[in-house]
Parts: sequence; C-alpha cells; structure tokens
Amino acid sequence: MGQVDGDPGADAFEAEIGGALRRTGERFVADEGAGLVERGMLNGRRRLRRRRAGAVSGSVAALAVVGLGASYLGGAFDAAAVDEQGVASRPSASAAQSKQQSKKAHGTGPAVSQDRIIGILQGLLPEGKVSGQQGRGTSEGPVPYAHVVYDDGSGKAAIGVSVGAVDPGGSSTAEQLECPDKKFVPYDECRNEKLSDGSRLMLMRGYEYPDRRVDTKLWTVFLVTPEGYTVTASEWNAPAEKDAAVTRPRPPLPLGQLRTLALAKEWRPVMKALGTAPDEPLPQPPAQGLDRASILRKLEALLPGRVKVTDEGGQDAEYAYVVVDDGKGASLVQINVQPNMKDVEDQLFGSGAEVRPDGTKVVTREGDGDGKGGAGIVMWTADTIRPDGLRVAVSAFNSGAQNKDADRSEPALTMAELKAIALSGKWLPGT
Repeated sequence: MGQVDGDPGADAFEAEIGGALRRTGERFVADEGAGLVERGMLNGRRRLRRRRAGAVSGSVAALAVVGLGASYLGGAFDAAAVDEQGVASRPSASAAQSKQQSKKAHGTGPAVSQDRIIGILQGLLPEGKVSGQQGRGTSEGPVPYAHVVYDDGSGKAAIGVSVGAVDPGGSSTAEQLECPDKKFVPYDECRNEKLSDGSRLMLMRGYEYPDRRVDTKLWTVFLVTPEGYTVTASEWNAPAEKDAAVTRPRPPLPLGQLRTLALAKEWRPVMKALGTAPDEPLPQPPAQGLDRASILRKLEALLPGRVKVTDEGGQDAEYAYVVVDDGKGASLVQINVQPNMKDVEDQLFGSGAEVRPDGTKVVTREGDGDGKGGAGIVMWTADTIRPDGLRVAVSAFNSGAQNKDADRSEPALTMAELKAIALSGKWLPGT
C-alpha cells in the first residue's frame, strides 16, 4: 500500500476532469465556430460527440486534435458529460427513457466519500510514496474519482481512476471500447478483452500528445461491466498529465497491473452508489449516401487520376478518409458530408465566402493542420454548404497521417481539386 506523503504535488486533477467533461461533448473539442474549423475540424469526432455549434462530426481522428488523455479518461464520464453549452456526450433520451433515468438515477448503496475513494486507490497501489491526493465522492458531482502522485523510487507519476455508468449495450459504449485509428492516434499497444462475466476492456499504451512533441506516456485501462458501470484507470510517466516534466521512462504500473487495479472489487461500492444509466436510444441508420462505404466510393471516384489510394477508413456515417500517393509521398485526404447544417452556416461561412449562382457558399483555408500535428504539417481545406444545409468539407495534408511529420512540401491534391470534390453533384441526395 502507498505511503502518504503530505506534499500536495500534482496539478489539479479536478480541473482536468472538468475540462474533460466539457471536451467530451465533442471530444475531445474546446474551440468554437470558425476557430474550430481553422484548427482541424475535419479530423472527425466519434458519433456520440457529434456536434456543437460550428463543429464537424467524423471519426476517432479527433483524438489527434486534443490528445488522448482526457478523451479516454473522459470515456467513463459519458453518462454525465454535458458541457455548459448543453452538449451531451450521448444521444438524447426519449420521454420514456427520461422516466427510466429518474427511476434508476439513485444508487442501491450508500454514498462513498472523496476520502474513501482516494483511500481505495492508495490501497491498491504497490509500496511507494503518495502525494497530491485529490478526488470527488459519489454525492459531490457527476464523476467520482481519485487522483494521486505516486513515487516508487523511480520518479513521480500521476495515477487516476474514475468510475461512471453507461448503457452497456449502447453504441457509444462500443465506440469507447474501440482502439483508435493509428492514422490519428499514436500508440504502442491497444487491445480489447472480454471476460467470462461479460465485462469488456480496452487496454492501451499510448501518449498524452498525439504529435509526440513531449514524450509523456499515457497508459489506460477502460472497463465496462455487464451492469453498465465503468472504471477508467490511467497513469502517466510524469507527475501531471500536462505541463509537467517527464520523470521516468514509462508509467510505474505494467499494463497488466493497471488492469488488475481497474478490475478490483473495491470499486464495487462506488458503482452501487452511482446507480445505473438509462438505455441509449437505438442509433438511426445513416441517410442514403451518407454511410462510410458510399462516401468512400464517391470520394475515390472524384480523385484525380494521378493519385493512388493506399489506405482508407472512416466512421459509420458522414466522415471518411483516404491516404493517397502521387509518387511524391503519402497525403491524407479527409471528407465530411453533413446534412442539415444551416444552424451553423453563419459561423462557418462569413462575409468573405464565395457565393455561387445556385446559392452554395464556399470557403478555402490553408493552415498548419490545427497546430498539433507533426513537424511541417500543412492542411488545405475546401468547405462548402448548399442552400438546403448540406455541407461538404474536404481537407488534404502533406503527410499520410496528421500526427506524423510531413512527407512532402504540399498536399497531393491542389486547392482547385479539393473545391471540385466538395462541389461535385455526387454528394446530392439520390446520386
């Protein structure tokens, strides 16, 4: 068991959780309006975090914008993650489900205090010094958690655990358990497990910063029980998630030991105090032409003949990507195809937008790939919205992955070619 040291070391984990809750509304995203567009809106977001004003949906690639830390830490927070702008991390419940939520909101066990939750975490750690204890009890906010700075003699390291509740059969939960696409999120290992009792886990040895500008490692175990409780255990090789010098080559607990910590029976009283989450609404199938296969088929048909597709991917609906090569290096090309975006038109298409004869608005942007990509990354974007609210935004990078260094001086597609793809009639309904 860790030995308590009075030094209140780490940065405020509570502030980090608050940020995670706000960012989870889209993930992993804290920018607004055109600023968000300017900083890589095409990276995509998981469907459960689909949209806020000015944001773009897409895939797990949003992890590349803001880092993996709070996103997977926030994975256990989804049942409560609603930011100050009213963005839920999960689809809205129906009236019947709201009734169900009110019935199931209260736990079956007594409240668990902050001190007890911190004590649980400390008791599960190997011998070492513990400082910077922070936490939240089950009656003190939406997400009970414990966070400490742990030192086994080889350097201080932040370790945190949070407990939450989700619909275990919901699509949001399934997405949280997926390993991210390495095109956007670097990691050394990611795997899934299903236990004999039906519990599911995602285990990852990754990095705090997707561009690896600082070698802060983040190792995470995300557990979902058959009853719908979650435990997220995370550790770093630094005394704080961000803005702290790396103190050791790797986090202190081997991934298997972190798994044991997440699975510990000691978290059961915390789960019982939370109660269970309401069922998620069933996901709606993509509208015609907005599924990944359709978007990829149309996108690949619109690419110039000089490029060859070497990889492809995306999410179930509205977002896809390809990696192309024209013989001069790999280039990532991403596309969002989103209907009903009139509500954010003014934010994304200002007075400087080109207005075509049919009323379609067009803006083009050249940026640095959101400022969080690899060295030398540039991103060219053509963004369009039609009078009926159909938005098509296409972006190309001078690298095959946004979080890797540039492979070439410019993207493989010209801005004119990106505009032609975004304006194509192939994206219209029924085509």
